[in-house]
Amino acid sequence: MTTIVVIHTGPVTVQPLKDQFKEQLADARVINIVDDSLLNDVRSAGHLTPEVTSRIYSYMQNAQSMGADLILNACSSVGEATDLLRGMIRTPIIKVDEVMTEEASRIGQRVGVVATVSTTLEPTVRLIRKKAAENKRDVTVVERIADGAFDALLAGDAARHDDILKRTIVALMDEVDVVVLAQVSMARLVPLLGSTKVPVLASPQSGVAEVRRALAAL
Repeated sequence: MTTIVVIHTGPVTVQPLKDQFKEQLADARVINIVDDSLLNDVRSAGHLTPEVTSRIYSYMQNAQSMGADLILNACSSVGEATDLLRGMIRTPIIKVDEVMTEEASRIGQRVGVVATVSTTLEPTVRLIRKKAAENKRDVTVVERIADGAFDALLAGDAARHDDILKRTIVALMDEVDVVVLAQVSMARLVPLLGSTKVPVLASPQSGVAEVRRALAAL
């Protein structure tokens, strides 16, 4: 049986990805490693730290010891740790947002990025610019933080999270050609938006699709 280990920095990314694995890779064994201190420490420091990277490395080593066929990094705030660790871990590693950001860079020159956690914003913007450069495209990135939304979600107030985030996304659409939702936890908004002026991209579906493609190529 195919084994996939998903490394989460908080509980809010678990269910959206479980739903996608059930839909796209129902026969796979999915193991979730959740350490909410990772995101808390990144938020406290304001950036990815060597200590957080070291802990992620230990979880990836554990995943390798479990016989994982593939590791999925579920958090954009620590996505750049994956770039550092790919050469140190034998098991293939996928970043959940890599395909989404590449798609955004192809859609239009004005890319909007919405995040509910500030430490996710800069890594996502850097990844979009990197993908645009790889595809020889010039992009302008417009950034937005949906203040208060993530804290509301952690407090169990999903309705407030959704309201703050929806208003932020809708306001940004007038300025851009595509909107990127920088966190897995934000994907819940896409069905609630209905018809939109510009495409709104979330990472769970495309991230798991990339896992499926990578497994097929092994």
